[in-house]
Amino acid sequence: MDLRNIAIIAHVDHGKTTLVDELLKQSGTYRENQAVTERAMDSNDLERERGITILAKATSVEWQGARINIVDTPGHADFGGEVERILSMVDGVVLLVDAAEGPMPQTKFVTSKALALGLRPIVVLNKVDKPDAEPDRALDEVFDLFASLGADDQQLDFPHLYASGRAGWADEELDGPRKDLSALFDLVLRHVDAPKQAAAKDEPFRMLATTLGSDPFIGRLLTGRVESGTLKAGETLKALSRKGDLIENFRVTKILAFRGLGQQPIDEAVAGDIVSLAGMSKATVADSLVATSVTEALPAQPIDPPTISVTFGINDSPLAGRDGKKVQSRVIRERLMKEAESNVAIRVTDTPGGEAFEVAGRGELQMGVLIENMRREGFELSISRPQVLFSEKDGQRLEPIEEVTIDVDDEYSGTVIEKLTGVRKGDLVEMKPAGAGKTRIIAHVPSRGLIGYHGEFLTDTRGTGVLNRVFQEWSPHRGPIPGRRAGVLISMENGTSVAYALFNLEDRGKMFIGAQEPVYTGMIIGEHSRDNDLEVNPLKGKKLTNVRASGTDEAVRLTTPVRLSLEEAIAYIDDDELVEVTPAAVRLRKRFLDPHERKRQSRAAS
Repeated sequence: MDLRNIAIIAHVDHGKTTLVDELLKQSGTYRENQAVTERAMDSNDLERERGITILAKATSVEWQGARINIVDTPGHADFGGEVERILSMVDGVVLLVDAAEGPMPQTKFVTSKALALGLRPIVVLNKVDKPDAEPDRALDEVFDLFASLGADDQQLDFPHLYASGRAGWADEELDGPRKDLSALFDLVLRHVDAPKQAAAKDEPFRMLATTLGSDPFIGRLLTGRVESGTLKAGETLKALSRKGDLIENFRVTKILAFRGLGQQPIDEAVAGDIVSLAGMSKATVADSLVATSVTEALPAQPIDPPTISVTFGINDSPLAGRDGKKVQSRVIRERLMKEAESNVAIRVTDTPGGEAFEVAGRGELQMGVLIENMRREGFELSISRPQVLFSEKDGQRLEPIEEVTIDVDDEYSGTVIEKLTGVRKGDLVEMKPAGAGKTRIIAHVPSRGLIGYHGEFLTDTRGTGVLNRVFQEWSPHRGPIPGRRAGVLISMENGTSVAYALFNLEDRGKMFIGAQEPVYTGMIIGEHSRDNDLEVNPLKGKKLTNVRASGTDEAVRLTTPVRLSLEEAIAYIDDDELVEVTPAAVRLRKRFLDPHERKRQSRAAS
């Protein structure tokens, strides 16, 4: 059977997963009466809730006697480790661009990876039926982007289609018939080459593992593209590390291939196909699975280095162990090591003392997703403020700089520029109109300055701004950046909060908790209206007397407390504070709960 391997790449929200849904429907993958969920490829709970793709996933469709393996990739740069590996197992990419927004930062990020591998993209201008769509402008911008990324003549001569993934059509002309996606299927078969590996059937078996999964019945599964040779279930392979060292010999217990949305066992894997193998116990992502006669490992894509680190520790607050079952450092370490194994963009190191672990990754979103997954699995953790990782070169200290692209209403552009360039030491690169009443701002800002900025940005733009960021370069350290300006309100008692006490504290600042919630000494219950920390008593009840007067006993009406999400809480805390994460709650606390210990530590630090 004729074979094609393609990846669908795009910026966040440009419609990759929705388009794959339509490709599956129109290729006859579903039965007529089959119940299908929207965005079928986003199978993980968090992906459905947030409407984003976190893990790359493969599927396959059949069209006119050919099989097309399709990989749906994440759009966020935080999950770029997934994209970098996936592109090495396909022969072509479909680049989706929103006809209204044009190329965005993550478009630039994923396109640069694809062009560097020598892939020739097909450009699909999606959402051309939106009222503010400007497909011709978007097409010009894509050409400029390719040119700026150093594309060769073949890559610059890219074919393009106009499409609406949601409506399920793609055409070569903007005013075409708009019936179905057959134009896209036909273009993929014409433009994308069949796998070169198909010619290497007679060579020994070689495959580079690009994603790691597990199945409750089969165990470990490694997915990748077969580079050469053929393989039958039951044969023996060996796993080699990147450097070519032997990791293990194993017998292949099952070979699974993607057929529609599921995976089916097949008898034989052939060169060029994307398959999953079972039977190994140690081999992992970026290892080579090869026939026993092969001695050299396959080259693996280098992965961009992590830029931030967060410390994961055990939960040692007075409320520890009430919600979660997994609280020991040993269990937390096992889970983090398992994560680092399947996610090459994460690095885990032990800290002295063994109670906490430093986890380095690409960004706050990636960390937030990992912590959220762990709390749902029943873990209790204490999380530190994210720290930016620095590197040394020629005796100079370098820090990561990110390119920030912001679309914002004209009236808020002054505030945004002032915050980015003044307080956060960023450089304004470009500012241009972006449609009716909107401005697009591009700036290069240190990663340190962006930690915790997103919440403030949404407040400054009344929730209407869109901010995207992507790693730009390492640059000399830009000096101190001020942190949070406000102090916090700290509980001085253990117990349950009382409405009367909180009502009397409201003029001191905004509250993070409501009435009848458990609190403990050292827990942060609100933000102080001034810049110093203040210890308060949220348990103080009303003193009752025998005297009654009309008007004194009116019901206490509390202002609704500010509830911080997990990512907001992690970005909000200072260096001497932690976030306590349990399956049922997210609480803020001081690192040292005892007030005397806090004073001692602050004196030692100063």
